Order: sequence, then structure tokens, then C-alpha cells
Amino acid sequence: MNDSGALERIVAEVVAANPKSVEEYRAGKDKAFNALVGQVMKASRGKANPAQVNELLKALLA
Repeated sequence: MNDSGALERIVAEVVAANPKSVEEYRAGKDKAFNALVGQVMKASRGKANPAQVNELLKALLA
């Protein structure tokens, strides 16, 4: 999946749908970040580039 617009939408939807994981990540729990990455990968049916997912999530959660 190389469509950054579609991937950004998926990342935004996952962040919006998982406020508890976002809160835990911001509290310093790295496992919560991994859970969010997993949800994005699930939503994209495994087609998303994991490095790009990490980059987008970190930018959105910063």
C-alpha cells in the first residue's frame, strides 16, 4: 500500500477508535504503540508499509 492519503485516513481512524491505547502511549507505555500499529495493519489487511505506519503514528501522537 503506497497511497499515503489512504494510509493517513486509516491511521487517523485507528487513533480515534482507540483513545485508551493513545492515552497509555502518551503515558510512556510502548506496548500501546505496538497495539496501535497492529490495529492499522489489521485495518489495511496487512498491506500497509510498517515503517510508514510507525512514522505516521508518531507524527500524529506527538
